[in-house]
Parts: sequence; structure tokens; C-alpha cells
Amino acid sequence: MSSFSIIYVHAIFSTKFREPLIEADIEHQLQKYIAGIGRNKGIPIINSGGMSDHIHILLKLPSTMSISSAMHLIKGSTSKWINDTFYDDRRFKWQGGYSAFSVSRSNVEQVKSYISNQKEHHRYYSFEEEHKRMLLKHGVVLNNKTIDAGHK
Repeated sequence: MSSFSIIYVHAIFSTKFREPLIEADIEHQLQKYIAGIGRNKGIPIINSGGMSDHIHILLKLPSTMSISSAMHLIKGSTSKWINDTFYDDRRFKWQGGYSAFSVSRSNVEQVKSYISNQKEHHRYYSFEEEHKRMLLKHGVVLNNKTIDAGHK
């Protein structure tokens, strides 16, 4: 039997120190660039989007690739491209880590919509609040306690 998998992943990562470096003119081009990485590397990108200090990507992970390999590839390639294209001083960097959440096939459309509506969503919640809520929703425990996202 050959290997087969269908694994949808919602990945989130932010700029280093959460600097607002993904300006409006960069954002759309960045989404296209991420889609191109996906096409060239066999990682179907379902949707991507974000804010000036972070990005969300919904992707379909190939059976031959780990999440960490996909994130390393996407983050490394986009960081180099953004600096080569927009920042001569090489100031653009992603933070070292990322969050990745599994997505069931039945929730793919909901996550796509969530990613597409980041601007509206962030009128009410900061990146930190959003991230804490996602960690809590997925039962992540840090420092021996469940993340408290608070409720609005």
C-alpha cells in the first residue's frame, strides 16, 4: 500500500517582536508568494491572510513533509523575499516559533473564512488575545496551567 494522508493545518506566526512590517502593499503580494511556494513545493495553500504583525495560513500538508519542515520552508522563503523586495536594510524577520492546529475537513470552509476576515476580527481582538483564545480552544497547557484567554 502507498502512503496517503489528508492533513489540513492552520498555521500562525508573527513578525519578530510583533513589529507591524507587513504593510498593505506587501500583504497581497505576500499571499501570492506563499501560494507560489505551495505550488512549487507541493504544499496546497488553501488560504492565507493576516495583519501587519502576523499571518495565518491554511494548508494541506503532504504525506512526505513534517509541519516543521513546511513552516521552515515558508517562513524562510518569505522572509528572504520580503527583505529582497521591500527592505534593503534586511529588517524583516519572523519570530522563531509558530502555532499549528489540525483542521478537520468539515471545518476547512470555516477556517478559510476566519483567515479572510482577519481585518474585521482584529478590530475587536489583539493578536495576543486571538492567539490565547486559539490555544485555549485546542486545550494547550503552558507552564502547568491552561491558557486563560478571557472572554469578551
